[in-house]
Amino acid sequence: MQRTLSLAFTATAVAAATAIPGVSVAATPDTVRWGPCPEKIAAPRLECSTLEVPLDYRDPDGRQIEIAISRLASEKPSQRRGVLVTNPGGPGVTALGWPAVLAASGLPQKVLDSYDVIGFDPRGVGRSTPVACDLTPEQQARGNFPRYAHTAADVAREAGNARAVADKCATSRTAWMLPHTTTPNTARDMDRIRAALGEPKLSYLGSSYGSYLGAVYTTMFPKRGDRVVLDSNLGPGGYDVTAMRLFARGMEDRFPDFAAFAAAHPQYGLGTTPEQVTAKFFDLAERLEATPVQGVDGTLFRGLTFDRLYSDALMPQLAETWQALDTDRPLPTDPPSGDMDNFMAARFSVVCGDTRWPGTIREYQRNVAVDRQAYPMLGGSTASIGPCAFWPAERVEPPVRIGDRGPSNVLMVQNERDPGTPLAGAQELRRAFGKRATMVTADQGGHGVYPFGANTCANDTVTAFLTAGEHPSRDLACAAEPTK
Repeated sequence: MQRTLSLAFTATAVAAATAIPGVSVAATPDTVRWGPCPEKIAAPRLECSTLEVPLDYRDPDGRQIEIAISRLASEKPSQRRGVLVTNPGGPGVTALGWPAVLAASGLPQKVLDSYDVIGFDPRGVGRSTPVACDLTPEQQARGNFPRYAHTAADVAREAGNARAVADKCATSRTAWMLPHTTTPNTARDMDRIRAALGEPKLSYLGSSYGSYLGAVYTTMFPKRGDRVVLDSNLGPGGYDVTAMRLFARGMEDRFPDFAAFAAAHPQYGLGTTPEQVTAKFFDLAERLEATPVQGVDGTLFRGLTFDRLYSDALMPQLAETWQALDTDRPLPTDPPSGDMDNFMAARFSVVCGDTRWPGTIREYQRNVAVDRQAYPMLGGSTASIGPCAFWPAERVEPPVRIGDRGPSNVLMVQNERDPGTPLAGAQELRRAFGKRATMVTADQGGHGVYPFGANTCANDTVTAFLTAGEHPSRDLACAAEPTK
């Protein structure tokens, strides 16, 4: 059974630690009582517990919420360096089972020996105190991307759906959590986890949105970070309007890899040259917008394609999906996606709550006109209007500004052709960190480098950093390697 713990912070200590980003004091460590994990994520040696943290760190003795945590303990106490806190991205993604996933996916034994690998469901997510928007099935089915806009009128029509979703979130049964479900507060929760485990510092491995969470943590608590690895990096603004628009650039960066794959496998009937495959994309998108097939319209088709570009291993499934839509055959089936309302609510809470978004329809219309021309595959969607335009105005604090103050203990690792967090955003974060960071780029496509990618140069560099503290003296470009 999981047990709920409350950390023994004094009110004055917490106020000092949380009122000013970047200032921290040690907590009195509590003893975490580890027990079995929930059945759905149970894995060999994975243990779970819960902690209580303040809903509002400005009121540390006020309302508390729960954070679910997990541990894959080192089996080599003599080699154990400390804790490695992990996050797979999102926001809105449950991560309690992530240490076991990493171990099963090739996280080197040297790393597993060096650390207790820690996972947690961020505030608002999964088995932590969850947020909800109480969205209708239709709203959930629309997902996180706005409908593809071909005209200014399309943007204006989409505003109605965006406002309706924002209103549902603002009046849901968990609306009291919205102002506090943010990346800075999740970073503060991480520091509570560190303190509860009795650790003076924590090391960190985070990818995708987890790169921004790690960047915020090491900015707010620069003396609490040990070895910080940021994989598949967002820009220094996190998931702001710039990052949302960059999805379209990421798809254009990555799509040629799929076009080459499909052209090399003519059995899918999508074309025998990359140019023909690209033309098939626009043909299918136009046809499905006019007449959806098996519930897939043009916007969902674009989104499905974008999603499957995250991994080379998904390219056969993507080609089969295109083939099925082209010929109206049964689509490949996907496993159930879990609690979609919680995922969307947590995602919107963080994305819309971290930063302010444009509030006028006209600005989104201008953005769509630019991005639809520059990145026609996805730009008409990702530049369009979403719930963040109508999000409640209350903001507890301004965004954390990522900068170069602090130790040089950040290793960034990045694929050159990443659809979800394009190289352009990672380069912006690298510039913001200055002397604090070193960046390793790998000449490969897909979302996520370590430990899932095939580039041994990049993977070995991260492993050496986590286990021995070694990192390149300057930014490193890892050449493409033959696929096995």
